Amino acid sequence: MKNTILMVAALMLGGAAQAAGPVDPDWPCIQRRVPHLSLGQVWAGPLPDPAIEDLAQTAPVQGVARALALRRTPMPEAEALIAEFAADADAATLTALFVATLEHIDTARGRVLAGITRYAHKQADLDHHIKEARKEFAALTEAESQDFDRLDALEADIDWSTRIFLDRQQSLTYVCETPVILEQRAFALGRAVMAHLP
Repeated sequence: MKNTILMVAALMLGGAAQAAGPVDPDWPCIQRRVPHLSLGQVWAGPLPDPAIEDLAQTAPVQGVARALALRRTPMPEAEALIAEFAADADAATLTALFVATLEHIDTARGRVLAGITRYAHKQADLDHHIKEARKEFAALTEAESQDFDRLDALEADIDWSTRIFLDRQQSLTYVCETPVILEQRAFALGRAVMAHLP
């Protein structure tokens, strides 16, 4: 019975590993990895020049940009912040606001991508550990003199590690959605700022 459970778990593990997507161990998500967001992807307003880049680093612009970039700031609140800021801002200042906002979003997104890479490495390490434990288990079951204590320990280890692997695999969809959510937020904020351009 226990061996049957192990065989089922092994089949599930193999299927889950195949469903993870690309072979690249650094990127387990279905969507293509884009290291950085470019302004052109999410902004159709004026292109920034060096003066706007400098303006984007000023304290008033940075204060609003940080608030806009936070995912916990709901879009209606973000739109209200943009409208309040736009009341006394020209096109250059509004462009600077979005440049600064995108920079904060891209930095946060970069941290998420790094976290996904670490996640993928942990999954690969755990997959390797399970495979090695299964090899040892198979070798011990075929030995003339069996070490039942070691077999029990390996069986428990394989079962527990497989459960962890599959739980993480199920969470992968949610983990991989985070960069997409950040990209969508950047696009929505870009449109909200452009709506106030003179």
